[in-house]
Parts: sequence; C-alpha cells; structure tokens
Amino acid sequence: MKIGVYYVVSATAAAEIANKENFPWLNRLSEMTGFTFEVTDLDHLNEYDMVVDFIGGGGTEGIFLKDMDRLPKPYFLLTTGANNSLAASMEILSYLRQNGLPGEIIHGSDTFVADRIKELAKILSVRKKLSSFRIARVGKPSDWLIASEVDAQKLKDETGMELIDIPMEEFFEEIGKREYVSNQYTDMIRSRPFDEKEIEEALYIYGALRRITDHYHLNGLTVRCFDLLDTVHSTGCAALAILNAEGIYSSCEGDVPALLSMIVLGELTGEPVFMANPSHIDTDRNEIVFAHCTLPINMPEDFSIMTHFESQIGVAFRGKLKEGPITVFKCDGSMKEYFVSGGELLENLNEYNLCRTQVRLKLEEPVTYFLRRSIGNHHLIVKGDHSELIKEFFGWREK
Repeated sequence: MKIGVYYVVSATAAAEIANKENFPWLNRLSEMTGFTFEVTDLDHLNEYDMVVDFIGGGGTEGIFLKDMDRLPKPYFLLTTGANNSLAASMEILSYLRQNGLPGEIIHGSDTFVADRIKELAKILSVRKKLSSFRIARVGKPSDWLIASEVDAQKLKDETGMELIDIPMEEFFEEIGKREYVSNQYTDMIRSRPFDEKEIEEALYIYGALRRITDHYHLNGLTVRCFDLLDTVHSTGCAALAILNAEGIYSSCEGDVPALLSMIVLGELTGEPVFMANPSHIDTDRNEIVFAHCTLPINMPEDFSIMTHFESQIGVAFRGKLKEGPITVFKCDGSMKEYFVSGGELLENLNEYNLCRTQVRLKLEEPVTYFLRRSIGNHHLIVKGDHSELIKEFFGWREK
C-alpha cells in the first residue's frame, strides 16, 4: 500500500531541525507498517491509497488552511512529539471541528502510530473497494423478510455499490444445464457420507450460481432459495457454502441487508462469514443461540451433511465451529444503522428442532438488542473479536 504524505512545514530555521528528525521517522513508520510512504504535492494526492497530512512543526496552521480544500477527507494529521508539531495539529483539528470537517490527530509512540495508520488504511481501502462492488438479487426477498427490502439507486448513491436483479427463471434455466466445475470444495462435499444423488443435485445449483456470478461479474449475490424446494426439489445450501468459501459473498432468502453485512464484515476481517438466525435468547446469562443450514465450507473445523431443516430434503451442513472469540454484526440496507458485539462461542449444539449448524454465544453487548431494536432477522458471525474495527469503519462513514 502506498501512503501519500503531504508535508506541512514552515519556512523557518526550526524547520531545518524538524526535517532532520521527521524524514527518518517516516522511514521507520514505513518499516513498521510495511507500507510505502512518499512525500508528495497537491497535484498527485489521488495517486495514493491513503493520504496523511504530516504537520512537521509549529507555525504551520496557516499553510494547512490555505491548502486544505485540495486535501482529501478525512484529514489525518500526522504529528511528532517535537518542534511544536502536536500544538499546531491541535489548533488545526479544532478548526476542522468548528467547521464540521472530519479529522484526527495521529500521535503517540511509534508502535501506536504505525498500528493506527494500518487500521485507518484498512478502513479506507475497504470503503474504496466496496464502491466498485457489483451484487445481485436472484429473485426477490423471501415473503417473510418484510423489513429487508433495499432500494438499488439509494444504495448506489450512498456507497457506490451496484445492485442488479436476476429473475428466478434465468436461475432455473442454468440449473437445468446440470453442470458444474469440480474444485476442492465440491470434492470435500462429495467425500462425506450422504446420498450421492442429492449431493449432485445440490452441486448443479452451485454450478448455476457460479455461471451467473461469472457472467454478471458479481462480487456477491443473494438468492430466493426456498423457491428451489418445490421446483428442483433441492436446496441452495451447498451452493452458498462453496461460493462463500470461494470469496463470492452469498446470502440466503434474498436478504440484501444480510449480504451487505457479510461483505463489510468479510472485507474488514478477511474471515469467512456465517449468516444465521437468532433462535433462543437467555437475557439472564446474556447468551444467544444462532442456527442456519449453511455456512462457508472453509469455516468449520469439521462438518457433516444432513437434510435441510425446514423441508427435510436436499443438502445442508452441520458445522463444528471453533470455540473462542467471535464477532456478531448486522447493518441495515442503507449501511447507516448497525449492531456489533464481541463475544465468545461457548459450544456447538445438536438440537433436533433447529437449523443444522447451531452455536451458543455469550455476547459483550446486551442481548436485549435482539428483543427491542434488532436490525432484521439474520445476523453475521466471524471468528475473532473485530468489534472495534467495525465501529471505526462506521464512525468514519458518519463523518
């Protein structure tokens, strides 16, 4: 990653002293972050993945003010502990706040500064990447998802993401070709003990969605998958499990907000994302059970194949997820409102009356959220506690 450094320093004798300290410091930050830091001018700022405004010393407030309209937002004020760099940055930040402009002073130990730049660079790179995403609804949302409709034009205006609609008829036509290309994930599924014919039928659905993904150049999709039960007498669980493992974000039931949440969570964390239903809540223990019939096939430590819970047909997965830290997340269709909590995966369950993959979690945030202000039904789970990173991502979106 290339970091553009807009260097702000006053033309004084003290500036010469500052320069001797500032440039070696940039080299140290480059080594610590693994990023390339390049001092640049106003005409070349758009060539970088991230821009920091290096306030090299005191007396620089007026220089920054003169140039700020040409600098990218948010304003990240990189400062040192010498030459009145911090004092000048504080005056600049106060001006930004008075004028409703987003900014932050990056200051502290070398380790803190390097880590903060890496975190902010991650957030900015994900924001930029998402603006080029193309996603699809294959069929409309399932009839019971009455709070999960998304306006494609508003989504485009807000995020840059393009949402297209693909009719179920086209999907059924692709399934009718009864073809798929084998890979490590199809081989993994075929190796498990289960009805071979049912597995093949499920993999034809994967092949259909893979061809649709490639044809429309999609980064993600959501499928009205329950329509498969009465038409092709199979399920989409295997298809979504494989696509998610391949890096194609894929959600169930035509749920676009869940798909958007998968995308944000996956891109920020680099982890496979499990979409699931809250099934039982224990407010006394602040625990919740989530369950669903599919998950990324590369996410569980182990899995077995079963029938789909609601229909008792087709292919579904009971995955065993690793116990330990997790993150639960959901955003709405406008990507403005969100919920996030760190927590602990306590155990994998094996209940007869729930969807096949079942996990019991203890959350850090109050589980009463799900009873009083839940953002829809489905929520998203990844390994590790990434809650602060999620909050940072949405914090900068709001500024």
